[in-house]
Amino acid sequence: QGPSRMNTTEEGNAGKIHLPKEIFWSLSNKTVPVVVTVLDIQQLGMFKEINQTAQVLDNTVVGITVGESSISGLQEPVQLMFAHRELPQCCTSTQPLPVPVAGQAGGWCRRGCVTQPGDKGTVCSCDHLSFFTLLLNPALDGSTAKALTAVATAGCGVAMAFSIFTMAFCIFIRCRFRFEETVRINLGLHVNLMGSLFLLNLAFLLNSGLAGRAHPSTCRVLGGFTHYCLLCCFTWTALEGCQLYLLFVKVLGIYIHRYLAKLCLVGWGFPVLVVGVAGAIGSYGEHNIQTMDNQVIAHLCWITPKHRLVHYITNCGYFGLIFLFNMAIFGVVTQKSCSLQGTGAVQGYQKPWKVALVAAGLFCLLGVTWAMVFLTYGISSTAMLYLFTILNSSQGIFIFIWLVVLYYPKTRETTGSLSYIIRHDKTTTASQD
Repeated sequence: QGPSRMNTTEEGNAGKIHLPKEIFWSLSNKTVPVVVTVLDIQQLGMFKEINQTAQVLDNTVVGITVGESSISGLQEPVQLMFAHRELPQCCTSTQPLPVPVAGQAGGWCRRGCVTQPGDKGTVCSCDHLSFFTLLLNPALDGSTAKALTAVATAGCGVAMAFSIFTMAFCIFIRCRFRFEETVRINLGLHVNLMGSLFLLNLAFLLNSGLAGRAHPSTCRVLGGFTHYCLLCCFTWTALEGCQLYLLFVKVLGIYIHRYLAKLCLVGWGFPVLVVGVAGAIGSYGEHNIQTMDNQVIAHLCWITPKHRLVHYITNCGYFGLIFLFNMAIFGVVTQKSCSLQGTGAVQGYQKPWKVALVAAGLFCLLGVTWAMVFLTYGISSTAMLYLFTILNSSQGIFIFIWLVVLYYPKTRETTGSLSYIIRHDKTTTASQD
């Protein structure tokens, strides 16, 4: 059982290898063979182990030998440029000394290799000679993918229902009871955030139902709409954080004409600009999710693989900044609340269970559950994907319970406990001045 012979290469997709002069310094006045072996391992028995955890890009492994000795610890690295279309995870190699044998499992290690991704390919810089390849992110198996899809679909339906309940509840108490302007603005913010969550879950359900059967132009529109809803959700969590900053830090002298209308302009308008630019460069289209054996298990209308940079900038980068900002705001709010608790100013109004509930609600309100997507890599990716899917599907439920407990005026004394803390802080600050 030998490797397939590759006589031709797609035009423009040829890889390159650069061997440093250091390799040949000790071989002066000697004649040694330099052998470059390119293996197509799809039908080989070697390297079986890797197909259990990740996927070798294009099933291609490149081996380099110079003479019969093992070469490692190079000061100037060996450079291999792999041309590809899909985005790999990392460069890996076998250990320098052993040579893989057909029928035996192969082990891979990142040690000694540096990955440098580029637009036309990935450059692997390694300090030894061995067998090298590129690994894709670990793919899901078919059963796990189907289970995650079922959980996500059911969760989206539940989240949409509770988003409607939450918006109706906020509108009802905003119209039914006489709250001060600060609380009315807070309720308006919550309505817009839940509206963005409702649209995002609706976009996902439409995506899972229409993708794969829709016309390419329809898929581009649906991909742009899904991206728009996701950016709206992120933007409104950032605006919630800004509002908390104004309430707990800038507690005096805050008045902005048509404040809620201006927030709506930012929350719903800014994502339009981002999606418009991304759509102008053709970023949206069909995006397939594959299993480890390259079977397509899901079709999505989303950002296409060749525009991954758009995804990393507008989604990962944008949310990362929002997450850091909101966590800083959460720290300030926690410190402020603890200082007020220490003075006994809000004693009797803030029971321990209610303080814990307010903290959990703020976590959901500030979009912390979305941060778990950064942990869905490596060994624990499957467990984290389940946790990420379940918690984000339950985000609307948490916010609904939080708002009912926090805002619903059961008695005159407990009406708007968050508003009470803000008013007391204003009073304290004014008396100190």
